[in-house]
Amino acid sequence: MKLHWSPKSPYVRKVMVCLQELGLDDRVERVRSVAAMLRPNPQIMRDNPLSKIPTLVLDDGSALFDSAVICEYLDALAGGGLFPARGEEKWRALRWHAFADGLLDVLILWRNEADRGDGQRSDALIDAFRIKTEAALRQLESEARALESAPFGIGHIGLGCALGYMDFRFAFLQWRERAPQLAAWHARIAARPSFRSTEPVLEG
Repeated sequence: MKLHWSPKSPYVRKVMVCLQELGLDDRVERVRSVAAMLRPNPQIMRDNPLSKIPTLVLDDGSALFDSAVICEYLDALAGGGLFPARGEEKWRALRWHAFADGLLDVLILWRNEADRGDGQRSDALIDAFRIKTEAALRQLESEARALESAPFGIGHIGLGCALGYMDFRFAFLQWRERAPQLAAWHARIAARPSFRSTEPVLEG
C-alpha cells in the first residue's frame, strides 16, 4: 500500500498512529505529498481528485480518502482492535473520534483565517473559532475520567492527535492550564511509542 502523507498533518498522524498500533506500519510506503488549499497537487490528484491527505492507495490501485475511512479500513485489515464492534463502547468511541475531527476542523480554519493578510482576516470568525475551541476543552475536561477508564481505541487516537496539533500550532492557548485532568490523560497517551514517533515537525 502507499500513503500520501505529511509530517505536519494531524489527520495523517491519526493514520500513522493506527498503523503502528495495529502492527501494519511495514506494509505501507510513505509518499511525501504537499496538499495546499490553493495549489492542487497533481501527484495526489492521480489518486485523489480532491488533492487531500491522507490518501491510501491499496494494492489493487484503488484509493481510500479521509482519515476516518482509512483508519477503519486498517482496523478491519488487522482484524480489529481500535474500533469497538458494538454497543455503548462503539458509539462512545465513534463520538470521540468525530469530536476530535470536528475540533481539528475548527483549529485548521482558525489558523487559515489568522494567516490572512491585514484587512482580509475576519476578527468575528477568529473569535468564533476561539469560543468553540474553549467550549470543546471544557467538554473534554469533563470527560477526562471517562477517557481514562475506556479501552484504548480510535477515540483516544483522534483526541490525542487533536490536542497534539493544538500544542503544535496553538501553543499560546496554554490549554493545559484550563484542562488539567485532560492534560494528565494526554500526557499518558503522548508517551505511547506510536505517538512519540509521529510528533509533528516543521521540516521533513
